[in-house]
Amino acid sequence: MSRPTRFKNRLALGALLMLTAANVVLAQPAGAAPAGASGSLPSLGDNSELSAAAERRIGDRIATAIYRDPDYLDDPVLNDYLQSVWQPLLAAARARGELGAEIDERFAWQIFLVRDRSVNAFALPGGYFGVHLGLIATVGSVDELAAVLGHELSHVTQRHISRLMTQQNRQAPWMIAAMILGVLAAGKNPSAGSAAIVGGQAVAAQSQLNFSRDMEREADRVGFGVMLDAGFAGRGVTSMFEKLQQAGRLNDNGAFPYLRSHPLTTERIAEAQARQQLAPTAGSKPGKETVAEAGKARVLHTMMAARARILAAPGVDALHAMVAEARQRVSALPALSALSAQSAVESPATAANSRDAGALYAGVLAAAQLRDFAGARSLLARLKPLSAPIERAASAVELLGIELDLLAGVEPPSAASFDMARAGARDQVLTQARSLLAAQRAADVSGRLQTWVAGHPKDAMAWQLLAVAYGSQNQPVRAIRADAESRAAQLDYSGALDRFKAAQGLMRSSPGSADYVEGSIIDTRTRQIESLVKEQALQDKIDR
Repeated sequence: MSRPTRFKNRLALGALLMLTAANVVLAQPAGAAPAGASGSLPSLGDNSELSAAAERRIGDRIATAIYRDPDYLDDPVLNDYLQSVWQPLLAAARARGELGAEIDERFAWQIFLVRDRSVNAFALPGGYFGVHLGLIATVGSVDELAAVLGHELSHVTQRHISRLMTQQNRQAPWMIAAMILGVLAAGKNPSAGSAAIVGGQAVAAQSQLNFSRDMEREADRVGFGVMLDAGFAGRGVTSMFEKLQQAGRLNDNGAFPYLRSHPLTTERIAEAQARQQLAPTAGSKPGKETVAEAGKARVLHTMMAARARILAAPGVDALHAMVAEARQRVSALPALSALSAQSAVESPATAANSRDAGALYAGVLAAAQLRDFAGARSLLARLKPLSAPIERAASAVELLGIELDLLAGVEPPSAASFDMARAGARDQVLTQARSLLAAQRAADVSGRLQTWVAGHPKDAMAWQLLAVAYGSQNQPVRAIRADAESRAAQLDYSGALDRFKAAQGLMRSSPGSADYVEGSIIDTRTRQIESLVKEQALQDKIDR
């Protein structure tokens, strides 16, 4: 079964937790709650009986299954781009008072990538959010992406999911979690998925986990305010609606599950257009600096959209087509010596230049996937001048060059001069760590990654690379501990506990394998993880 088909049924998860019907009866009228900081209109009110802690536990169970799925993707470059949109939205929601103190503290507020070419994004209980690669590849700008993420964020901040769960005949939270996980399983094995969600109560829950029109309008309104306060252009909402509406007219093949789970109505589109007209910046003409910044953002977005298309595993024919398009664009570009990097961004042909950058980026990565490394390096040389004046785009192209060398099995030339201490962003830290490991500089990697995980203890990939670095330095206890931490970061507490106990056993059998400080850390973490495993088992027993 092909990857898109294999994963398509899982998209029903988005439909379950998003809006696919208008038959949910709200427990209290829309005007029951006083107007708050979220806007001039009143909120729907929080009539949920599900506590934030219980909702987080449900979300953790679902997230645990997703982390173990082969289509879960942690790509540092795309993740950093996604976080550059996500974090300002979160900050704006906090500043507006949309995040209550309890859910702000208890929820995960974590967003992850799913390797799927379909256009979708979804919210899960407990503040987990998923974004399909197909969405990033399809949206035309960072503002459109922010419109989608702001909308999904607002579904959670307004407690829409927990309110709907409350309406499911007061079903036990574990039953709801099992039903959602059954839908996930159906993406790979329809028979197993059907067995997981069979039964009257589960079917009833599946049919009712849909957002009402009132909830949808509230998410539209709150999400629009959040994205504006986060610094994104409100036109992203209207342009996204126009794109989805056009897709609805022309497509009915399941490629746009987000459209199916978020049915557009004339009223919703009109309200979005009205908000755009009344937005503070509506009607103003951007100045030269604004135009230049918009051009830079467009160049970066087209490159990240190209990366999303490649990582979604489009197939050999599609990869060849991307390489051919990149070579065609190269033939139309000025000679390399005459190409002005600055004019590539500030000239009136910014849109065309951004398309060139996106096509070349896709061509480089596609050629590398096809093992045509000479062709990839040739395209990379033409891409660099287009990205040079844009700091983030230039960094992405530099990391692309390192990735190309690693795919070719070649030690990146820049590894000899890397200073890991200067690597700031996650994509730089992790990509350079891989490069230095290839250059046999494990000591430099472990020192920098120790500092990184101290500030980012839930970064599973960083812990995994740190485990490799320690293993290369013949430090098995530290390597096992890092492996344990990577499992704990992805909520696999049983697996983490096994690794921590393995580290303890190695220390007992070989007392000189680690120092006192490392042993103390391992003992402390073992007790903490043991407590989490026991708590998890107890809660499972209570829920059942």
